[in-house]
Amino acid sequence: MATSNRRGTRLVYLLLAPLMIVQGAAATCASAQTEPAFTEHRPNIVVILIDDLGTEWLGCYGGDAALTPRIDALAQSGTRFANFYAMPLCTPTRVTLLTGQYPFRHGWVDHWDVPRWGRGCHFDPDCHVTFPQLLQRAGYTTVIAGKWQINDFRVDPDVLRRHGFDDWCMWTGYETGNPPSAERYWNPYVHTRSGSKARPGEFGPSVFTDFLVDFIRAHRDGPLFVYYPMVLTHAPFTDTPFARGVTGKLDRHRAMVRFTDHLVGRLLDTLDECGLCDDTYVFLLGDNGTAGSVTGRRNSVQIRGGKNSLGEAGVNVPLIVSRPGTTPSDVTCDALTDLSDIYPTVCQLASVEIPPSWFVDGRSFAPYIATDTLGRSAADSPRDWVLAMGQGMARATAEGPRPVRRHADRVIRGPRYKLWIENGAATRLFDLRDDPLETTNLIASADAETAQARERLIAVWRSQPSEDALRHYTPTPPQSWDAPVEQTKP
Repeated sequence: MATSNRRGTRLVYLLLAPLMIVQGAAATCASAQTEPAFTEHRPNIVVILIDDLGTEWLGCYGGDAALTPRIDALAQSGTRFANFYAMPLCTPTRVTLLTGQYPFRHGWVDHWDVPRWGRGCHFDPDCHVTFPQLLQRAGYTTVIAGKWQINDFRVDPDVLRRHGFDDWCMWTGYETGNPPSAERYWNPYVHTRSGSKARPGEFGPSVFTDFLVDFIRAHRDGPLFVYYPMVLTHAPFTDTPFARGVTGKLDRHRAMVRFTDHLVGRLLDTLDECGLCDDTYVFLLGDNGTAGSVTGRRNSVQIRGGKNSLGEAGVNVPLIVSRPGTTPSDVTCDALTDLSDIYPTVCQLASVEIPPSWFVDGRSFAPYIATDTLGRSAADSPRDWVLAMGQGMARATAEGPRPVRRHADRVIRGPRYKLWIENGAATRLFDLRDDPLETTNLIASADAETAQARERLIAVWRSQPSEDALRHYTPTPPQSWDAPVEQTKP
């Protein structure tokens, strides 16, 4: 078992109990068998995860490009969260979303693309209780399409079923040694229950959306859970069916944003055609900021993409939630929320109990989206702070992927101030109210209010483990395509 400091982790749970919602004891490699009880009607739930798209590209967040009319309309029909944090890069975000746990707990602190690098690492369904598993056990019909990246479908073709999905249509991710699998856009390499194969002449994002549209129509009687981790707008930048032949990185990126908006609109139109809009919560969120090679504009200010950065452009990402007639409409909510909160929020909306054996760091923000209450301020948040952490890639070792540092860099944000932890020390403090671009470091400020905020955030950081957990999994067998072990310098 590739796990690390179990006794230390248990101690951390006790330390964090006053600060976080405690749903149970430490995670172990045994799926919970608790059968949830229902007390209310179960709505349909759709979660759309856009890949590499920051707030500066969405009109509803002040983006100047005017490329997202359907997403902007979704925000008008629901609630837009202004202070939502994700992890700054891909795989830590995806595992945090599915588990409700921070990376220092689940161990996916840095990036590790399982089909590309392997080394026995995988997102083990016997070690993690995902919220799709809970929804499926509770009677939801569940489906996923798009990007996964945290299992190798060659090694375990049916793993998505064990993660809680009844059906799937996925890009495999790039499988080392299998060149066609590199394609997610034109001529995509697609994994379904029938296996994996290339789809010549087709456009991957359309393939995945067509699959979901057909699935929703076939299972409209519900309750439905739809998870759409999109492949757009991640590099390589490409032309699209609406912009064939377009060249240049920025023009291609703009075309990809526009097509992302179109596909979101297709899902919303399908819900409408099936009479499901008023009975469906739609969550739309980003996995991290835009690629650093792309610069957008928000409220007339140039914003360079912040992917893999702990700056606001990397971790403060879009979150929109809409259920017409239920969620407050055309409202901006300033409450502090982060990625770990999606798990308990979805479970509460679905009247699904989280098993006592599974610990969740997140806090449900259902009261913000399940009432007619207008948007609330950050001071009304059920949280005093939110967290984002992790940067860069793990190292390949004989024991599996290992982090470059055992205590990853992170940022902890309160209602006004944001603390940076780098190389194991508190290095920067910013007043996001007065300095949203993080230009003036206040870490040494003698101002009383600033100093009090600094000490509160440092106390939160010190309540976390001194070493992050390693990934929890039972290793898969060695494969010929496993990444070579890195040679550590003497």
